[in-house]
Amino acid sequence: MKVLYFGGQKSGKSRLAEARTLKLATSKPYYVATYDNSFGDVEMNKRVANHLFIREDNFITIEEPKDLPKIIEDEQGTYLIDCVSMWILNNIEEDESVLYHQLNELAKSNANIVFVLNDVNNGIIPANKLSRKYVDLTGIIGQKLAQICNEVYEVKLGIDLRLK
Repeated sequence: MKVLYFGGQKSGKSRLAEARTLKLATSKPYYVATYDNSFGDVEMNKRVANHLFIREDNFITIEEPKDLPKIIEDEQGTYLIDCVSMWILNNIEEDESVLYHQLNELAKSNANIVFVLNDVNNGIIPANKLSRKYVDLTGIIGQKLAQICNEVYEVKLGIDLRLK
């Protein structure tokens, strides 16, 4: 089973994705944290700490900012990848084909995977090249995830709406 939760910042998507992951799991699930903590961002460190606090001891945490397929070692396991948007940012210099290849590898896996993606495509076209690339990649990768997932949920105000 592959499931996608997408929505805006602080929409409640991580909370809903965590609950769904725990429901799908037959053993302790894996939480794949994609944030690259090498930037020294104090505010992001607080967000990470909050996520850890909320998750309690319900997950086995794996930190992997760039190469998602390498973390799928338990084909019978359940994985929560939070978040795909950070993974895109970490791979922003890569060709889009590299990201597609990783998603195709994840799609082939027998493991349950729940993906979390920020919806950043509802605003204006960004003024700088790097921001435009990020927004474009988020939309393109979101479309690919929607194709490979069995279920897709849009999240607003903590409410999930099933689209697929």
